[in-house]
Amino acid sequence: MYKDLENKVVVITGAATGLGKAMAERFGREKAKVVVNYHSDRNEVDELIQSIKTAGGDAAAIKGDVTNEDDVKKMISFAVETFGSLNIMVNNAGIENEVPTERLSLDDWNKVIDVNLTGVFLGSREAIAYMLEHDIKGSIINMSSVHDRIPWPHFAHYAASKGGVKMLTETLALEYAPKRIRVNNISPGAIDTPINAEKFADPQGKKEVEALIPMGYIGKPEEIAACAAWLASDESSYVTGLTLYADGGMTKYPGFQAGRG
Repeated sequence: MYKDLENKVVVITGAATGLGKAMAERFGREKAKVVVNYHSDRNEVDELIQSIKTAGGDAAAIKGDVTNEDDVKKMISFAVETFGSLNIMVNNAGIENEVPTERLSLDDWNKVIDVNLTGVFLGSREAIAYMLEHDIKGSIINMSSVHDRIPWPHFAHYAASKGGVKMLTETLALEYAPKRIRVNNISPGAIDTPINAEKFADPQGKKEVEALIPMGYIGKPEEIAACAAWLASDESSYVTGLTLYADGGMTKYPGFQAGRG
């Protein structure tokens, strides 16, 4: 636990499910004030808000599309109006779909790029602008993927978007380091989230994925949330421009494990 996160105001995009939800719950346990952004389905959001409050934090929800400039501005304004400030921005919202590249439509390409990359840009820009205006030494945390490093056939749009997030993160980190605004990136590997539920429900499919992970198991959302809490805390105060691969070793060429090759 990180005492300095208590009462800090954090906005998390795409926080209704999956990694976003796990991070919201973790910041709740850190007694932070959490703005839960969701895109369309509020079914589980009220329960999430209550669990954050029960854990000792505070929370409020706002519907919004990360690809919509006005919606992103409203998220920041809502955080400030509700909790008085903004200290941490987590750009988590993301989508993926499998399409062989020769059949990938421009609409599909644009949709993934808009959510995964443009959404991160808009969230980062608005958060940084507020932090600069109010002299806040804040933290921006972007969510990428091991596929900002590992090519992924049939997911060219997704891999391109995540590669863009990595370089955007590094550029913003360099640009705003003199203002003590830290910008870092988390690149998860295979994590047991709803987006992967169908794949991991198939024993053979799950076994094939586990074979790509040197540590031998699929990660839990809570393990990614722990990375976010550390990056947001003063324990990582000298860390900026980092891409943290939380992947069980997936990016370390697992085919060469045990001296093969």
